[in-house]
Formats: sequence, structure tokens, C-alpha cells
Amino acid sequence: MNPALLIRLRPITPWRIGPDHGALDQSEAVLHSDALYSALCLAFEQLGWLEEWLNATADPYSMPAVRLSSCFPWQRGLLFAPPPMGLWPPAEVPGTATKLRWKGAGLVPTTVISALLRGEALDEKDWTVDAHSGCLIPTGGRFPTGPFRRMRRSAAAVDRVTGSNIQPWAAGCLQFAPAAGLWCAAEFVNATAYAVWSPKLECAFRLLADSGLGGLRSRGFGRSRTPELQPGALQELLLPGLRLAQAALNGGDRSWWMLSLFSPGASDRVAWGSGNYALIERSGRVASHAGAGLVKKSSRLVKEGSMVVSKGALTGSVRDVAPDGAPHPVWRAGFAVALELPRKELPGKDVSAKGNTGNNAGGPAA
Repeated sequence: MNPALLIRLRPITPWRIGPDHGALDQSEAVLHSDALYSALCLAFEQLGWLEEWLNATADPYSMPAVRLSSCFPWQRGLLFAPPPMGLWPPAEVPGTATKLRWKGAGLVPTTVISALLRGEALDEKDWTVDAHSGCLIPTGGRFPTGPFRRMRRSAAAVDRVTGSNIQPWAAGCLQFAPAAGLWCAAEFVNATAYAVWSPKLECAFRLLADSGLGGLRSRGFGRSRTPELQPGALQELLLPGLRLAQAALNGGDRSWWMLSLFSPGASDRVAWGSGNYALIERSGRVASHAGAGLVKKSSRLVKEGSMVVSKGALTGSVRDVAPDGAPHPVWRAGFAVALELPRKELPGKDVSAKGNTGNNAGGPAA
């Protein structure tokens, strides 16, 4: 198994994670992996390591030294993640009446996912769906609320010359509960890459904790305490003790649970007619000093929580999405951070992408 780092961010201010549709008064719960990669690029630029970082991760013809997952909520001892498509919601037990609406949970603890993969049944008396965050949380006093609540913060734009023409506005944000925050994972191609990049990533995340992640950073949003880093193998950090089928180990079809956005690379042998996956369209604006504000080219990627079937391990790719006339390349990371799950037939597949459909022959289209 490749070495990895589990990174816990502990917010001290509200966070704004802009939704894909761009509405100012709303905020998402997941910071996508391509946005995290862009933020790290800006951090490495300030630290003087940008060229080295891009050479290690943004070369389309070589394996990236570091791959990043998206950022998901955590609370106390639980790490939340989008459940594998086709595995959630859990099957109803024959002869019992289910009162809990499992499908209402968009983010569930990894311990629950591990239990379902072992074939264990969930007792609905032990769990509840937090309406504010959409997370599945344990019942009882230890988790009185979910990891965050969506809120709106109001402000007003005032004409500095005349003092009139006041334009009030409100921005959606996340307010995190005590002992809660966001987590992500960095997976390294080998031990050498871990030795080189682990301390530099720690420096970059410390810088981002001070300067902020997400939107409205100039207003103090997105800041955190010193991040907590936990080394180990990703499979053992998230799903300890999970055993894979022998067929997968012998070169058969393998099922991968995506923890990042994924753009298939030339070496990825994905069976697009199998699995259970969804697509998402990503755009955004350039944040570098040279091209600040320019709109990036949009592209479609496989969404987190998707189950992708392939003949081997997934790598992913990076794409230059710089707008026409941009002074430098702008990279959108679609590297795969995924956990292999026991192979089984999944009920149907979802290839929705806000009205678009995937290309089963060749995968997501740019």
C-alpha cells in the first residue's frame, strides 16, 4: 500500500465553499479535490516551491507524486464521506418497518461503510439523520448536532466616494460545531515521495490554515487551527481490516470508491458500462496574480462517492483548463484517490451530470 497522510482541519471561523451553480447565498459541504489542489498551488507559490510542486504533480505524462482527496466533514472520532453509490441506502430487513429515512444522509461515517461492507445490519435506533448537515450521526448526547450548520452572513457594499448607494448582500457559509471540521487525504506514489512532500505539505496546510480556504477569505472566512496530520496507509486509516476478494487480487475487475474528483487518464482501463457513478461539471476562476478573475474552461469529472470498475488501479489525469489568452497553464487535478472495495454487482448505474450523460465508451467528455 502507498503511504498516505490523513489531514484534519479544525475551523475557527465560518467557511464558504461555493456551490457549483454559483449562488452566493448557499454553501456546499464538500471542498472538491480540484479546488484543494488549486489552493495548495497558491500556498506553494508563496513558499517558493510552486515549480517543484507542478513538476511533481502536473506532468500529464508521468505518475503524480501526490494525489489529493476532497475535503469532507469530521466530528469527534468520526470521519464522514459520501457513501459508495449502490451500497447506500442500506437494504431493508424483511419483516421490519423502517422509520429512519436512510437516503436523506448524503454523508455517512466511514465506520458505517465498513460495517455494511462486512455484511452487518444497521439498527436505526442507533442513528439519526441531521437535517442541518445531511450527515448520519449517532443518537445520544455525544452528538447533539451534526458537524456543521449552514448559515448566512449579511454585509453591505457602500460607495466609498459618496457614502450612498448601499447594496446589502448575504453569503452562505458553514458554521462548524465544537470538535468538528474538515478532513482530506494525501496519497503518495512511493516512500520517497512521502519523505520529500510530507513535510512540505504540512507547511502548505499550516499556511492555508492561517490565510484561509474557500471563499470570502478577505473577510476572515476559512481559517483553522494548526492542522492535525496522521500518517499511514489510506485503506487502514479509513476502512481498517477490510479484506478484498481473491479475484481482484488476481487481476480481475476491481471496484473503486472515489474520494476525489476523477478524470480518467490514458492508462486507466475503466469499464464504463459497469459500476455506479455520477458526473459533475467544474469551472471556476483563475486566482493567480497574472490571470486573476479569468474564467477557467469547464470540464466534466467523476464525482466523489462513485463506484468505478476497472482492470487495475486508477491514476487519473490533470488537464490544462486555462482560458484563451491566459499567460500560463491552469491545471485542474483529476487524480484518483480511491479505496478498493470488495467486488460485487451494483444495482444499476447513474451517469447523471446536471442533465448531461456520460460516454460509456470513453468515459466523461471534456
